[in-house]
Amino acid sequence: MAVVSLTRDTFEETVTNNDFVIVDFWAPWCGPCRSFAPTYEKVSTTFPDIVFAKVNTEEEQEIAAHFRIRSIPTLMIFREKVIIFSQAGALPESAFRQLVEKAKELDMTEVHRQIADEKGNA
Repeated sequence: MAVVSLTRDTFEETVTNNDFVIVDFWAPWCGPCRSFAPTYEKVSTTFPDIVFAKVNTEEEQEIAAHFRIRSIPTLMIFREKVIIFSQAGALPESAFRQLVEKAKELDMTEVHRQIADEKGNA
């Protein structure tokens, strides 16, 4: 699957209708963002079952503000509508691949149980 661009109109639908979404928050003026883009594209071809998406923070300031994006690039991983990873900074290809593999291995049943427990204790 090719990398998709998300907008205010498509962001929620994409995260809601797909079990695994990785989002790269970037901007055209950002050198590290431009340097990371080929790595992001390359890794996306290895995992066709995952949605790889990009949010241009210049054009989609509302989304960036909602997620409190303060530094770019920022990677955010959603699994079953839950943010399981969020970190600023470009990653080398090998580290990015490892991150995706670890995210795939995560037991989401356990994650959802922990979230339910936290809500019950709040």
